[in-house]
Amino acid sequence: MFFTSKYKQHLYGWLSYAFASEVFVIVSLTLFLPICLEQFARDNGYLLPDKTISCVLKVAAAPPIGAPEARCVVKLGWLWVDTASFSLYVYSIAVALQALTVISMGGIADHPPHRKRLLVFFALLGSISATLFLVLPSTSPIWPVAALLAMFANVGFGASIVAMNAYLPTLAKEDPEVLELSKQLADHQPRASHSQENDPDSSEPLLARAPSVPSTEDIQAQYDATLSATTARISSHGIAWGYIAGILLLFVALVPVTLLHGSTWALRLAIGLSGIWWAVGTIPAAMWLPSADSNDSEEWGTAEWRFGKAVLGAWIRLGNMLRWSEVRKLRNTFKYLAAWFLLSDGFTTITSTALLFAKTSLSMPPSSLILVGILTPSSGIIGSLVWPRIQKRLGWTNLKVLVLLVVLASLIPAYGCLGFLFEGRRSALGVEIKFGGLTTPGEMYGLAVVFGSVYGAFQGYARAFYAELIPPGEEARWYGLFSITDKSSSFLGPLVVGLIADTTGNIRYAFFFLVIMIWAALPALLSVDLQSGRTDARKYRYRSSHM
Repeated sequence: MFFTSKYKQHLYGWLSYAFASEVFVIVSLTLFLPICLEQFARDNGYLLPDKTISCVLKVAAAPPIGAPEARCVVKLGWLWVDTASFSLYVYSIAVALQALTVISMGGIADHPPHRKRLLVFFALLGSISATLFLVLPSTSPIWPVAALLAMFANVGFGASIVAMNAYLPTLAKEDPEVLELSKQLADHQPRASHSQENDPDSSEPLLARAPSVPSTEDIQAQYDATLSATTARISSHGIAWGYIAGILLLFVALVPVTLLHGSTWALRLAIGLSGIWWAVGTIPAAMWLPSADSNDSEEWGTAEWRFGKAVLGAWIRLGNMLRWSEVRKLRNTFKYLAAWFLLSDGFTTITSTALLFAKTSLSMPPSSLILVGILTPSSGIIGSLVWPRIQKRLGWTNLKVLVLLVVLASLIPAYGCLGFLFEGRRSALGVEIKFGGLTTPGEMYGLAVVFGSVYGAFQGYARAFYAELIPPGEEARWYGLFSITDKSSSFLGPLVVGLIADTTGNIRYAFFFLVIMIWAALPALLSVDLQSGRTDARKYRYRSSHM
């Protein structure tokens, strides 16, 4: 393929990996993989209390009226595990392994010769693991290998995304408009200083006599604004292309899943197809993403660099990054990470809580839930593409857009809280009101569109805003911390929502918690001083003596 510039080649390589990898998240990780793992366990499980009757047999006598349905458990080694919990345990272990991997690879991925190699390696690890579901039936005596494949796929995705995100700041700086402003900034200061030195008799400042000449501060401000908007645009386009790919394959996968009535083979086929898509889409990324230049290769290819030393150094460095002396140097970066801790969990918990609410309180069938699952990323595409245009037209900063998106997202659970008012009005007036406060399936469809448009843009801007607050040359290390912060908070929202549902018997009360969780992040987010954060990140130098 012919590219008019290196920037275009690198950009399309980056977007191609977004197009390839996001499919695994939309099709497998959030939809078919948990169901498939549960089905694998159920196909090999037995009913309590006897543990002698297979869960898949239909000849078992029905339980007495009013008696609880018999639980299905599966034996793993010497433990009996509830089949409904099997996928949750696998996911928890996968998240822990992903965190360990991301921390260990941070320093390696910051070395130019190794970043693309790591991306491709973990992409192949994840995609091949997902593809192998095609050849592993649930009746196989080695069916527990499915858990390992799910873990490897999850780790491969998470680690490769850290490497992919590490390219984002560099890509934005390669944009022609940003490069031109960078050149002007570099040329302006020497020229202005030289002019003033050659005019010693002048008592007026040079810029006072030539008001049309922009000052260094003006060019710097224009450069920062353009770089910020470019980073957000590239990040948002990556989200959009990922959603497009995910929706396309989701429609393809729904055909066999529907025709085969959700059989284990149909679920395996959907996961396998996502792995094949992921692997094939990685090829252009491997070809087009930038590799190290010769100087970088010589620097990091010397005998001084060792894999084991780099891994050990990554762990030592993580500990030192979290020391108070280092936190103070990048206080705005850590303020944003504190906000991200709550926001990342809040947004994902809104998604899971809304689907659970739709299933239990609105009694929406699986086909309707799938439609909700399609509407959300579909509208996310629109949001990812439209918000950068709105930003450009209004001249807003990434922070301003991000705050607005957070406020808009909080209105979704707030609307669900209004359901208590409508329910009360129905009881008091005796008039049935069939709309308002998320009491009908139609409202769920509408909110899926609204939330999707906000969530798609939020993902792009959250990643782009963080890029402005991290030290140059350490992108992978800091995006690793970004990923760990996301994963480490993922237990909090579902845990509290579960406790609320168990305690009150009404999951609608969880919407109050979600509003509070989202708004609790706003003080930290609003306290971020973007300009100061940029300056601190550019001046930041890690002192190895701290080790």
